[in-house]
Amino acid sequence: MKFVIKLFPEITIKSTSVRKQMTKILRQNLQNIFRRHAISVDVQNRWDSLIVLVNRDDDAARRQTIQILSHTPGIAAALEVTEFTFTTLDEAYQRVRDSYRERVAGKTFCVRIKRAGQHDFTSHQAEIYMGGGFLKETEALRVSLHNPEVVVLAELRNDKVQVVQQTIKGLGGYPLGSQGEVLSLISGGFDSTVASYLMTRRGLKTHFCFFNLGGSAHEIGVKQVSHYLWSTFGESHRVKFVTVPFENVVTEILTNVDTGQMGVVLKRMMLRAASRVAESLNTPALVTGEAVAQVASQTITNLAVIDEVADRMVLRPLAAMDKQDIIDTARRIGTEMFAATMPEYCGVISVNPTTVGDRSKVDVAEAKFNFDVLEQALAEASYQRIDDVLSGAESGLENVDIITTPGLNDVIIDIRHPSEAADAPLTLTNNSVLAIPFYDLDNRANELTKQQPDTRFLLYCQKGTMSKIHAHHLMSEQRGNFAVFMEPGFVKPVYKAEASDSSED
Repeated sequence: MKFVIKLFPEITIKSTSVRKQMTKILRQNLQNIFRRHAISVDVQNRWDSLIVLVNRDDDAARRQTIQILSHTPGIAAALEVTEFTFTTLDEAYQRVRDSYRERVAGKTFCVRIKRAGQHDFTSHQAEIYMGGGFLKETEALRVSLHNPEVVVLAELRNDKVQVVQQTIKGLGGYPLGSQGEVLSLISGGFDSTVASYLMTRRGLKTHFCFFNLGGSAHEIGVKQVSHYLWSTFGESHRVKFVTVPFENVVTEILTNVDTGQMGVVLKRMMLRAASRVAESLNTPALVTGEAVAQVASQTITNLAVIDEVADRMVLRPLAAMDKQDIIDTARRIGTEMFAATMPEYCGVISVNPTTVGDRSKVDVAEAKFNFDVLEQALAEASYQRIDDVLSGAESGLENVDIITTPGLNDVIIDIRHPSEAADAPLTLTNNSVLAIPFYDLDNRANELTKQQPDTRFLLYCQKGTMSKIHAHHLMSEQRGNFAVFMEPGFVKPVYKAEASDSSED
């Protein structure tokens, strides 16, 4: 299998040295990820793209490859191509025609050809030649240059013809690790998960810092969504998950701080603690999911007062986003389910919270706070590698059954996003496959188990993480018999960091 990787457009306009460096990082990131999934590939560097040659030709490897290429920062698009030797334009046309004959039948189309090398024709002339051939020799309806139903794509590069079988939309952004590191304050809700994703997409290696205000259920939920974000969008690099126990800090605030200043003081304590954690990780910036005016503590004056205690840059990628836009993004990237079911704990709720930040009033409120409590919380902070946070028995995920050979009566539920499922369909010979995206599964689970009470439902996604979390959630609520389906060829990945990986312990 062969894929041509098109770079994020902002990379292509960089200087030659910067472009080469980013391309080198993206190539290394892809090699790391494929190695994690035990898929042998050869990633070749070309000036305007990368070439990924997959040394397997089975459906499982193809699905995994598409998942990786569509979720790796720095990639604008990936073209799945079939390559032939170029001899004449007519023979190239025949290759393209045979690949697209069924797809253009009864539909409008246009031909788009990219060409590189020495040929006795231009790209435009090749498009006209092939377009005329399609009209004569296929059942295509007509040419439509502006709004075609099918775009016929091919590239002629020197002595090769690359027929594009499909175009896979990429994540965009910059290669992970090319822009440095940040520490994201994550609570597991809509805002902090989307903020963490946006930083990862922008090429920033994103560590996670969770302030536990009380309750193990919340901590487990945040670990699950953090692991999901990392394994889906950032697994080329190791990152840390840091838990800071903040129960006693909350108690101290409730006991000694004026009620109108509680929210602002809590945020300031979090930034103080996060700055210390970032210092220990040698990370220059903090990330929060705050949006201007979303709640009382997020007015511009309050945010200014809160930021005064941080000795690191504070990035707020959601500052100007509307709540619905944030929720829509969470749904698109797969964190909506986590946020909607997150067992939030809110121990600091002001009756009449201040909306106008006043440094003098905050100073008076904090003068009554015992900072030894904050120091104790930092001393008890727990640092874990993100790939280890779900390995403990307390996560509950180890109790989920993993099935590689389904029984004849098992029903497979493909919970991937519809676009992912369309790019790499799951087809099984002996079992029916239902397509229910992860964001609809919780709503439809009761209907399924009511209709088929004795059926075992096996959840399927590309990497298994999302399936494990959903199966554990449904089983814990006793909503039916759910397990996880993983293809026999899947090998549990073992990560070996490259010497160039700055994420070593």
